[in-house]
Amino acid sequence: MAASSTGKQNDSTCVGAGDGADKASAKRGENYLPSPVLSRPPASRRTPALITTHVVMKVSMWLHTAFDRLVPPAGDEQATSTLDTVQPSSSSDLRLLVRPAVLGFIAIVAIVVGVAQPSSPFTLKMPGAWFFGVPSSSSPAATQQGLFFGLVAVYGGLLLLMRVWYELTKTLSQRPGVQVKSLAIVFALWVVPLLVIPPLFSRDIYSYAAQGEMMSRGISPYRYGPNVLGAGGYVSQVDPLWGNAPAPYGPLFLLLDGLITKVSLHHELPNLIGLRLLELLGVVLIAIFIPQLAKAYGRDPGAVFALAVLNPVVVLHLVGGAHNDALMLGLLVAGITVAKKGRPVLGVILCTLAAAVKVPAALGIVYIGWQWMGSGVPWRQKLRPMITAGIISLGVMQLLAVITGLGWGWVLNLATPGTVRSWLAPVTAIGLIGDHLAHLLGLGIPGHVIISVARVLGLGIAAALGVMLLWKSDRIGPIKAMGLTMLLVVALGPVVQPWYLTWGLVIMAPVASGRLRSMVIWLSICASFIGLPGGRQLVEELIHANPALAITSVIALLVILGVPLHASSRLRYYYARYQRRFSISPTDDLVASGK
Repeated sequence: MAASSTGKQNDSTCVGAGDGADKASAKRGENYLPSPVLSRPPASRRTPALITTHVVMKVSMWLHTAFDRLVPPAGDEQATSTLDTVQPSSSSDLRLLVRPAVLGFIAIVAIVVGVAQPSSPFTLKMPGAWFFGVPSSSSPAATQQGLFFGLVAVYGGLLLLMRVWYELTKTLSQRPGVQVKSLAIVFALWVVPLLVIPPLFSRDIYSYAAQGEMMSRGISPYRYGPNVLGAGGYVSQVDPLWGNAPAPYGPLFLLLDGLITKVSLHHELPNLIGLRLLELLGVVLIAIFIPQLAKAYGRDPGAVFALAVLNPVVVLHLVGGAHNDALMLGLLVAGITVAKKGRPVLGVILCTLAAAVKVPAALGIVYIGWQWMGSGVPWRQKLRPMITAGIISLGVMQLLAVITGLGWGWVLNLATPGTVRSWLAPVTAIGLIGDHLAHLLGLGIPGHVIISVARVLGLGIAAALGVMLLWKSDRIGPIKAMGLTMLLVVALGPVVQPWYLTWGLVIMAPVASGRLRSMVIWLSICASFIGLPGGRQLVEELIHANPALAITSVIALLVILGVPLHASSRLRYYYARYQRRFSISPTDDLVASGK
């Protein structure tokens, strides 16, 4: 008995050691390993919140221990503490990246499984929309269960992916020198599952497919909307909002769009696959040229690659959603990079091709012309190279207009996206509020007039701020100034979509540091959740679902939010603090069981 009492006292003393020493051990990378037993709280202190916390921690401990056995940690604390002495190599890079690669892959697979449910709101659920995941004539109960499971899987996967990406960017900022080819493996691992699921979070790709069908039939998408094709698979999948809307895209994209339709022999599903591969090619261009641009500005290519290419908005929306912004950005980054390397003419041509996909890339032409003579040159000497860049760009664009036979009609359709009236766009929200106020006050001003005025003012402010940034780009930095201008155009534009934000986020990645880098990271995380469907449905399902199922789902989401992604020593350190906080001894279970 005396021995047992002494042992119990020693164990309690170990667990109750001072926080300062434990924290110092954790910072030094030492393996702080308290008892792996996470005991139940005393009966007198068992509240619902404490019980939930206890369950979350116990599940987290079990999952993290199991993952440590499957994927041993690479010793991130030790690597961080000896940054100056670590020599980068492929083997050390892979050891460092294996955990985020696997965890990110698990997150993507959870999203894939969630959106594959027949009742998932994250993809189009219509016959012919994809190879699988189309709703069947199942019972309402089964459909409801599939909806709940899909919502939890998708939002849980999103939360895990955000945490993994955030920790990865943080690690690479502290450990420079990780090779880009090792990060490219992570990118491939994350992207492959997205290539087999329906287009995520948007139906834009179905509009692309219909416009490609129009091109293959000799119908100008600049004059007609997809509804001109009549009844059929292409038209039925297009969002009704865009059924009669002409295309606002440049001639290069529509040329490639029509070629993909012909190669797919006018079949809808192969056409969708071809379009997704085209946008994947755009992201691959970003992956090739963004590290080169980072080197040109003296930044670590690996850290920039993770910030731009592994960005959740890029992975989920540009690849998963297959938006043509990916091709635009790929050509734009390529043009900026080759211009930075001393080939401005080729840079202007590539940026013009990017603008021939979507017009915002024309900003790259302006900045290449402005910086053609270098920094510190008087503004009068900058005008001539800007005019030269403009002439080259007009010549390339006219050549594309002749080759496609479409002319310049797309310029008149640039306001087409403004058809959407979304509260997510600040200027549109102001216009909608003004419309409601005018209606309440009986002013008799049409709502579309108020909204149009607000949007024009917003674009005017964005243009004025953009000119100011261009003027000060020698001091601010051309890449930073261009990226901020892109974000201003989106924020003050008529419509805000999460994939629009990649215009500025990707461009600024090679020069982002300090507060700017933090802004890029947090804006990317927030943008990943902008406009996502199913949020309200998830809350309603949690309220009305089976209590056991709801509690299990909440615990799973809390585990994803709370479990540290580092080595188990740090995780056990926080668990030990939890035990001391609530005066829980690791031997309570042993005493209760009579051992």
